Amino acid sequence: MMSLRSLGKGLMAGALALAMGGTVMAQTPAKPQYGGTLEIATIFATLSALSWDPNDWNWKLNHDTSQFYEQLIAGDLDKSVRKGGKYAFTIDSHLPPGAQRGELAEKWEMVQNPLSVVFTLRKGVMFPEKPGVMPEREMTAEDVVFSFNRLRASAKAIPTYFDFVDRVEAKDKYTVVYYFKEYNAEWDYRLAWGFYTPVTPKEVIDAGAGNWKNVNGTGPFVLADFVQGNSNTYTKNPIYWDKETIGGQAYKIPFVDKLVYRTIKDEATQHAALRSGKIDILEAIQARSVDEIKKSSPNLQWSKRLSFLGQYVALRTDTKPFDDVRVRRAMNLAINKKEVIAAHYQGHAELHAFPMHPDWTGYFDPLEKLPPAAQEMYAYDPAKAKKLLAEAGYPKGFTVKMQYCACSPDHTELAPLLVAYLEQIGVKIELQPMEYAAFLSAMTTKKHAAAYLMNNSHNNPTTSIRKNFVTGQTWNASMYADPKVDARMDEVFRAPDEEKRMEMLRDLTAEIVGQAPYIWLPTPYTFAAWWPWVKNYGGELSVGSIRPGPIYARIWIDQELKKKMGY
Repeated sequence: MMSLRSLGKGLMAGALALAMGGTVMAQTPAKPQYGGTLEIATIFATLSALSWDPNDWNWKLNHDTSQFYEQLIAGDLDKSVRKGGKYAFTIDSHLPPGAQRGELAEKWEMVQNPLSVVFTLRKGVMFPEKPGVMPEREMTAEDVVFSFNRLRASAKAIPTYFDFVDRVEAKDKYTVVYYFKEYNAEWDYRLAWGFYTPVTPKEVIDAGAGNWKNVNGTGPFVLADFVQGNSNTYTKNPIYWDKETIGGQAYKIPFVDKLVYRTIKDEATQHAALRSGKIDILEAIQARSVDEIKKSSPNLQWSKRLSFLGQYVALRTDTKPFDDVRVRRAMNLAINKKEVIAAHYQGHAELHAFPMHPDWTGYFDPLEKLPPAAQEMYAYDPAKAKKLLAEAGYPKGFTVKMQYCACSPDHTELAPLLVAYLEQIGVKIELQPMEYAAFLSAMTTKKHAAAYLMNNSHNNPTTSIRKNFVTGQTWNASMYADPKVDARMDEVFRAPDEEKRMEMLRDLTAEIVGQAPYIWLPTPYTFAAWWPWVKNYGGELSVGSIRPGPIYARIWIDQELKKKMGY
């Protein structure tokens, strides 16, 4: 076996020498292959599924259910960078209009009188048979209406999320109309391709949507098995409606017979599984591990992306001492963020890339364009930090608890560095590592500590500000509350002119950064690696809101190449 593997490495060396900038584009054969199993350690390889029921309003739902639950709109992978387009599909939940395609909807139209959006559904999209749950049947407008109304009525729904919608109606079997009370700039995200918009059949709800054995949707795969802490296993949906065009010819998808998510909590074990070929794709690799993996497994193909997870320490503005902006600004000035980038991230991070993502042209202002009060939050000035603490009444500093998730290898190493910096200005941090379920629950129930180290998705330009800084929002971990910010965000959502929204959001971002509700931490670059036998793939992650299912449905395995390489 080892000699075959070595031979395979030699055979592939020439082709893989085409790599540029650490990235190798997949060499796709003219004709795809069917069959085999695709094994993936995803971007959330350390976390099992948190819920199967959309009614739980869980952020990770689409990651685990987009293989079988579909939505009205999805990202158009034919417009990906890999296929000559301009969209990388590596941001978790940002789909500009040019990146969208119909999934369950064939077309859609905004109507002004009455203010509404009309979706025309595809005909012939089928739910497969699920023994004991439902027979095979066609998906209709009634399923869309049922799903929306159930989500809207959930006790776990995000406050105000659907308030702009008056009602939704099925005009006929294939036409759904959402009537609006007022315009909302996020209407497509919230209704058609977001975190909380999958279409679920009533039969699944009646059977118990929280039980993985009951779930069933129109997507390319069927959930066949789930082992908590180990794996999700999906098998091909034989009656799936969509196709992939390769070389001008349309092919039924999915190509693979089976898709397996591997839950691997230990980082070293993830790397070993990749090197040995036990997994085909590892979607999240930290910069410090890349050179070692490349050296031991030179045939791997790579992509590099700026993380779609902003990271920070949320400082509870409703709790002393962080109700004082001078204290919050001091916490930022105490951290040498450039040194964190150089030492901890080996240079692979951006100093300022949150809450707006640099890829959001028009919404993002680089650091040098921010006002001085905001720019200063990325400077290192422990002397000024001590002065601010003294002015705020803490000349000797204070002690505070900081929670972080033990599920994050990065934060497990980063947290002690932050502690060391803050000690230099007299702030003593008591670290509290937590398992993910308890960590998330503490924040969503507002019982988290005064300092809370976390990752949080950028999402999209409007959501990033809304969920982080609007009063009372679920993900507002700093408990930031400013009526003027709330009112300005209301204006943003009501503005149909995108240029106007861009200007308003740039101004809001600059102001909030200066108010320092967070310790603004660098945003790291993250790497993905996969074996050359993985075809029709270039590191794409999401075609909606953490929706990878349609991406995996279009991948095929070159079985001959895999065998030739000794795996």
